Amino acid sequence: MELVLWLYGLDYDPAYPVVCFDERPCQLLNDVISPIPMKPGSCQKQDYHYERQGTCCLLLAVEPKAGWRLVETSERKTAKDYTRFMQRLAAQYPQAKKIRLVQDNLNTHTAASFYKHLPAKQAFELAQRFEWYYTPKKASWLNMAEIELSAIARTCLHRRIGSIQFMDQEVSQLVKERNANKVSINWQFDIEAARNKFERFYNDIITRN
Repeated sequence: MELVLWLYGLDYDPAYPVVCFDERPCQLLNDVISPIPMKPGSCQKQDYHYERQGTCCLLLAVEPKAGWRLVETSERKTAKDYTRFMQRLAAQYPQAKKIRLVQDNLNTHTAASFYKHLPAKQAFELAQRFEWYYTPKKASWLNMAEIELSAIARTCLHRRIGSIQFMDQEVSQLVKERNANKVSINWQFDIEAARNKFERFYNDIITRN
């Protein structure tokens, strides 16, 4: 936890951008009965019946201090999808010495995924673009990508979207707007705040030792 918080507290450095990555599964739902459009004095009406059209997944990386994000709508979140997305992410930072990547402990979130789907030389070169930082188990809230995914969900995913193509269209438009406005994330939970909040856990560690 403290390592991630230390990373968030560093000054912005374009040579070592701090980027948070996460994934969000989404259901694809169609209306069975077309909604009744809103009109003066009456809101839109939507029937409770819906038709399930499968699922998809949003892969998201956000650079909180720069106010920039990259999002991809994918059918799955396999090692192959992770590798493809990391190739796209690395290409966005050609001048960076290292991309400091914050992510959770999912088993696909390692350089091993690269070696499964790329030639060894290419996998090694891609892995060297990143410094890996993992949020503790059961503490994914430390990943600022969750904040960005929540913002997208509140703005875009609160309604029925029936196809992966329409999902990609809607999310891409929202991301384009947020990037144009350089919407950043103001993270305020630092190491001192963590030590105060979780003091009893620190004391437990001292007692056990």
